[in-house]
Amino acid sequence: MEKRDSPAIELSVVMPCLNEADTLSICIDKAHAAFAQCGCAGEVIVADNGSQDGCPEIAEAHGARVVSVAQRGYGSALMAGIAAARGRFVLMGDADDSYDFLEIPNFLRELRAGHDLVQGCRLPSGGGRILPGAMPVLHRWLGNPLLSRLARIMFKLPIRDIYCGMRGFTRELYDALDQRCTGMEFATEMIIRSSMQGARIREVPITLHPDGRKSHGPHLRTFRDGWRTLRFFLLYSPRWIFLLPGLGLLAMGFLGYALALPGTHLLGAQIGAHTLLVASLALLMGFQFLLFAVVSKAVAESIGLLPEDPRMKKFFRVATLERGILLGGGALVAGLALIGSTAIEWQRADFGPLDYASTLRHVVPGITLAALGIQTVLSSFFVSMLGMGRR
Repeated sequence: MEKRDSPAIELSVVMPCLNEADTLSICIDKAHAAFAQCGCAGEVIVADNGSQDGCPEIAEAHGARVVSVAQRGYGSALMAGIAAARGRFVLMGDADDSYDFLEIPNFLRELRAGHDLVQGCRLPSGGGRILPGAMPVLHRWLGNPLLSRLARIMFKLPIRDIYCGMRGFTRELYDALDQRCTGMEFATEMIIRSSMQGARIREVPITLHPDGRKSHGPHLRTFRDGWRTLRFFLLYSPRWIFLLPGLGLLAMGFLGYALALPGTHLLGAQIGAHTLLVASLALLMGFQFLLFAVVSKAVAESIGLLPEDPRMKKFFRVATLERGILLGGGALVAGLALIGSTAIEWQRADFGPLDYASTLRHVVPGITLAALGIQTVLSSFFVSMLGMGRR
């Protein structure tokens, strides 16, 4: 008798696992019940990250497939589990019974409707529910809402709850994301990269239940993982960490020069040479920030951390080496001319004392222009090297 092929798997549920014996069987059984409820061919994959409490045996006894993951880390476990998944759709969720896998049909419905990423939302602002004792007070009222709002501002994410670990996505989207983070940032990276690539994202409300584990507490560490998320935001957004601060510093520098060069009186104070020095510092720092914005963006795109930005292509077409040399060289010559004029004035005074309030209005801008000129010339060579692969 010919053996019939097994039906194609529609949904793979991947559960990262590290000593979850208290709750693992409950989560697996709920996932299987959800498969029957929504009429889909599904599988449960337990990505075991070195459990010492019999989790692999429990998983196999309840009909799950076990993938052993030697490299520790939330992201590492999920990557290995997703790599082994055979479904067209994948749903990930923690094995601590805080997420109710009976809610799988809500995710599958949106995936079948054509969404690439379906994110769970536990927060009431998105229609979700957090049962008493399910989330620490600091996470619920400060950390989660604050970081989620920051992500919406920085990356224009259509997501209210970036930290929710229960989400479904297409295999096609995941393969295109080429994720890198092996720790807790894995989940945040997925949302940000999906949004940057124009994925169709949908958020569905879910209920968060109290952690069902008794033998140990949660793996999440409030301040450590909160900082890692914020650090990830900054590294993924040169615009916020370099570009905007750089523009702000340049604006402060130009404002300082506009007030100090003519010797403005402001609110009873004389704005003079000391303000010029501080304004020059702001200009030099601002220029460095802008340079790092360009360099970090170019490098991140070249290694695949960020998608290609058409604005960068336009920038490299305009910011040629030749133009940089001319601009920087002009600033250098102008700066040296100002310094030279002061040297001539000093000579005329028989190298005696000078009126510092007057001469510093030439020396400080001269030094600043010379420094910016040299930076511009050298930066033009460096940036041109980065842009060679784009032309």
